[in-house]
Amino acid sequence: MRGIGKVESSFYDENGYYLHHEPVFPSERFGALKALFEDLLQKATVRPDKLDTPHFEEPRLLDFLLDDQIIDLVEPLIGPDIGLWSSHFICKTPNDGPASAWHADSDYWNGRFEAFTEIVTLWLAIDASDRENGCMRVIPGSHLTTRHDYSPVDRETNTFGSEIVDVDESKAVYFELKENEESFHYSRIVHGAEANTSSRRRGGYTMRYFSQRMKLNRDHSSNQTFKLWHCRGSNPHDNPVVN
Repeated sequence: MRGIGKVESSFYDENGYYLHHEPVFPSERFGALKALFEDLLQKATVRPDKLDTPHFEEPRLLDFLLDDQIIDLVEPLIGPDIGLWSSHFICKTPNDGPASAWHADSDYWNGRFEAFTEIVTLWLAIDASDRENGCMRVIPGSHLTTRHDYSPVDRETNTFGSEIVDVDESKAVYFELKENEESFHYSRIVHGAEANTSSRRRGGYTMRYFSQRMKLNRDHSSNQTFKLWHCRGSNPHDNPVVN
């Protein structure tokens, strides 16, 4: 697999995202992850797009999340001192998978770090993802904006209850990926997805990592029971990570 070099990391810094059309895992290993996803999906008691932090309850996922192949891809984007922030299986079912309103991930994490400078999401395509089945889309360069205004949207047709206003959708870049390919996006980039109106499922696994040069706010209520893992490098702020 071709890695992330200076050209790719410079593009990521400038635009807030990067599409890496390379297989993440060898086919057999990807098949094992997909089988694990299918198992968790069958057992789920929540909507299929709401399988958040599944690695808290399913430790087999850590074998993938902490894999050196993954961390090697992340390091050029956020540096050598890496922690695992979160993961999330997002599955849009055929014909009725809801839209994801325009949002920035970091807006939902306000106060949990002293500043949001270096969190990257690796979005791994469990299924092929394209415009027809509601692939992710981003507004390039929007990661440089630190404040967003939101307005309410219909929760019956959206995964979120509000969305960022005044988004110029003509600038949107669509993340079309084959299964086992990946994209990367910055925590502050404005992104979303249209509804899945196709007869095909759209499943993905978001694997989120942070630079441990970022200091966790231990007093924030959401951090009291949240679990972090050490992936590589040093931990200069002594963040409470599992080694």
